[in-house]
Amino acid sequence: MTITTRARGRKRDERDEYVDVLIVGAGISGIGTASRLKSRLPDKSFLILDARENIGGTWDLFRYPGLRSDTDAQNFGYESKPWRGEKALADGSEILGYLQETVAENNLAPHLRLGWKALAAEWSSEQGLWTVQLSRSASAEASTVQCRWLFGATGYYDHEEGHRPHFETEERFQGQIIHPQHWPDDLDYTDKKVVIIGSGATAITLVPAMAPDAAQVTMLQRSPTYVISLPSRDVLTVTLQTLLPEALSYRAIRRINRDRLAVIYALSRRYPDLMRALVRWTNKRALPKGYPVDEHFRPHYNPWEERMCFARDADFFKAISDGSASVVTGQIARFTEHGVELTTGDHLEADIIVTATGLRMMPLRAMALTVDGAAIDVADTVIYKSMMLSGVPNFAFAFGYTNAAWTLKVDLVAEHLCRLLAHMDSAGQAVATPVANDPTLELTPMVDFRAGYVQRAMDTLPRRGSHGPWSMEQDYRMDRDRLLQGPLEDPALRLSSVDQKNHLPKVS
Repeated sequence: MTITTRARGRKRDERDEYVDVLIVGAGISGIGTASRLKSRLPDKSFLILDARENIGGTWDLFRYPGLRSDTDAQNFGYESKPWRGEKALADGSEILGYLQETVAENNLAPHLRLGWKALAAEWSSEQGLWTVQLSRSASAEASTVQCRWLFGATGYYDHEEGHRPHFETEERFQGQIIHPQHWPDDLDYTDKKVVIIGSGATAITLVPAMAPDAAQVTMLQRSPTYVISLPSRDVLTVTLQTLLPEALSYRAIRRINRDRLAVIYALSRRYPDLMRALVRWTNKRALPKGYPVDEHFRPHYNPWEERMCFARDADFFKAISDGSASVVTGQIARFTEHGVELTTGDHLEADIIVTATGLRMMPLRAMALTVDGAAIDVADTVIYKSMMLSGVPNFAFAFGYTNAAWTLKVDLVAEHLCRLLAHMDSAGQAVATPVANDPTLELTPMVDFRAGYVQRAMDTLPRRGSHGPWSMEQDYRMDRDRLLQGPLEDPALRLSSVDQKNHLPKVS
């Protein structure tokens, strides 16, 4: 692969490779940002880096049965590329295919560097550049890339290890223990008794996917989760796709689905008792008469304080109703040779135990950041416009919504980045640094979310401010107004030319 090296009057080691923008991560965030850069700023050079040997990120990593999106496919797709599948919740293989199409349609393959991990990034104010240290994932080979802008598109969790608590005497278990993040390609669960520990989106997906072939599937949960059924084919979506041109129907469907979920979220936060009752009513209708709904489907928290789970075509509830799957709510005392013993003394027999116990968050995928020799602890920074960090020049990242499709935020952030780069070029400026010097700013955790994977990582995440560009809400409309229509000039964003401080040749 050849990446053009441009002079641009900067001081740097000519042996180093240079790109205007280095995107770390070739998943849905990285590919989306790259495609936006290519269409909006075709003169910018860029590179998409990923430690994995394939594109796709999450959708290439996970291989467990039933893998799918947990938000509607139209909003999970990019604004610029219509989603043509019929399923409301897309399968993982469909999403991966969609990303491969995006790469092909935008000719992004020459910009990909797969199998390389970003270990550290050092910013030099004298040069106005990032120097990024790379390591070949499959060998000890090393490389260096310099860039004007660094973009973090690595998502939010560790690809190497999921959250995997140790269970008492688990070494006694004579069967297989599997975490969904490391699903064996050759796993045969036919006629096997399976216990799935957990009650999040992964467990809700695994249960109906494994139930038809397994002898019995039991979902063992410590506490209940909100689960809502969604049809696999949305009648309104199919109708609009039939009646309207593709581009128009795609925009309409995205907006309808986005607004529908926003209304559900708003009602959940404002009228939690009403939404709790509504979810309970739908669960009761989907389960057999006399089923103990309150024991297994009455969470101790309000709706959307943690992410809701969706069952496609009520498949999760159908598996329970036909007896191929069951739900047990209780605490694990210990593992035994042949299953799991609960604190109540009950015993669940198992040949396979799946620990769907969650993810381990890793902000920026453990890439060390240094600014002029000083190490940056992202937990000490404040988020600017939901995409930059205070005190860190020419750095942006994508972190999606907890109450809507992740890709909605990716589109907005990528567009704002393009706007900002174009504005800086026209003004002859090369460096953008958010500065959080507002004495009235009150700082709180980055995400107001009770999910376990967030709570476990809270001390490692950047913070958000109480107002202005430092606020970070789970609100698409607010972000759309701020990132697409909002002004680029901001007292909290210091724009400068490299030569203003260091008397180097001005970057144009």
